[in-house]
Amino acid sequence: MLGLFGSPRQGGNTDLLLEEMLKGAQSQGAKIEKIFLSEYDISGCRECRSCEATGNCVIQDQMQEIYPRLMAADYIILASPIFFYGVTAQAKRMIDRCQALWAQKYVLKKTSMAEKEKVKRKGWFLSVGGSRGARVFEGAILTARYFFDALNVQYAGELTFRKVDAKGFIKKHPTALKEAFEAGRRLVNS
Repeated sequence: MLGLFGSPRQGGNTDLLLEEMLKGAQSQGAKIEKIFLSEYDISGCRECRSCEATGNCVIQDQMQEIYPRLMAADYIILASPIFFYGVTAQAKRMIDRCQALWAQKYVLKKTSMAEKEKVKRKGWFLSVGGSRGARVFEGAILTARYFFDALNVQYAGELTFRKVDAKGFIKKHPTALKEAFEAGRRLVNS
């Protein structure tokens, strides 16, 4: 299981939830790997479309270390707080750079992507937002769904919490950490 920490603030609400979800998965025997996206130097997509010819991104940065990990994981959890009704810049740069994987799947129809589809890998979106807005998570959920689709990962669900802003505030929520732990258990057992 690969946990993608998309928050620029380590140890914050999103990170605490993701740690609990990973613990839940680990309790079911899952091997855990973590990527703190804020620690990686990932450039934005240039939209040069070179990946449509080769299936590979021409930008040589630390995203090259993440691609194989994304493809090897049976379960992927994308965790990001909401910034302006979307995922963080750290998460979005990584997602945008998966255009190369989208090109492998939809343009080049690479067999390695077809083989990944048969495995039925699963993905989960985890998020907090300070807003009370009824639609605060909609854009981020759509982004997560299409990110997982490019990876041939089945979208298994999300766990989101509104009105959570101050660092560590999620600890005061009566059920959030327990819900995250149980979501990790369920994801592995689904």
